Amino acid sequence: MNTRPLLEVEDLRVSFPGTTGEVEAVRGIGFSLGREKLGLVGESGSGKTMTGRAILGLVPPPGRVTARRLAFEGRDILGLDAAGLRRLRGARIAMVLQDPKYALNPVMTVGRQIAEAHRAHGRASGREAERKALELLSAVRLRDPERVARAYPHQLSGGMGQRVMIAMMLAPEPALLIADEPTSALDVTVRTQVLAILDELVTARGMGLLFISHDLNLVASFCDRVMVMYAGRILETCRADALSQAQHPYTRGLLASLPRLDRPAETLPVLARDPRWLDDARADA
Repeated sequence: MNTRPLLEVEDLRVSFPGTTGEVEAVRGIGFSLGREKLGLVGESGSGKTMTGRAILGLVPPPGRVTARRLAFEGRDILGLDAAGLRRLRGARIAMVLQDPKYALNPVMTVGRQIAEAHRAHGRASGREAERKALELLSAVRLRDPERVARAYPHQLSGGMGQRVMIAMMLAPEPALLIADEPTSALDVTVRTQVLAILDELVTARGMGLLFISHDLNLVASFCDRVMVMYAGRILETCRADALSQAQHPYTRGLLASLPRLDRPAETLPVLARDPRWLDDARADA
């Protein structure tokens, strides 16, 4: 039985040229991801999104990506040429972006965009791709999929747009889904519905999920494991259901700063940062 993880990352670095030299946005992280839900949490600017983009080869120039190992299903991602990366993206690894308003094409109907994603990675006819689009719209629990398929992105609510993004990314049936803050712009009720859809689809299809978020409570209840990121480094990795027992002072500080209904406080504690965290590389992936 093959127990190799879907994704293997060792010493991943993402850097950009600055006025005083190179600035590292991701500083030597390492982890592995199997057919599970792995959360990546941290403050804005900690390097979460850049990690997801580096995996897919989407770091814009003059950014530079290096790694001792960056492999998907045993294949070296950094060694792929442009054509190889295009075959990998969508077909085997897909990414759900944060805001569907900017990710969807505003001049194409929703159904046509999903059908196009399906045809781009398979030999489906136009009619078959349209049928697949309707199936996927139903799978993400959108009512009246025929009507939604005829709609343009601006005619959809935020929750509907995010479901359309999920449907489009799942059209080629990838093995790994990277979800970058997929629920941050949604209200609590819609967020719960979208998470339930993601959970059901990932479990049913046996996929791996890298769930990028800044919401500790959310990843603790949704994911299997959690990685905590700070200043481009992974400081701690733990089981999601044991996040409340995390040991690193940064993680403890983030948890303490969350408001709690059972213990209301007039003033929330402020995270006290330690300069030594910048050099802390206690990732145990």
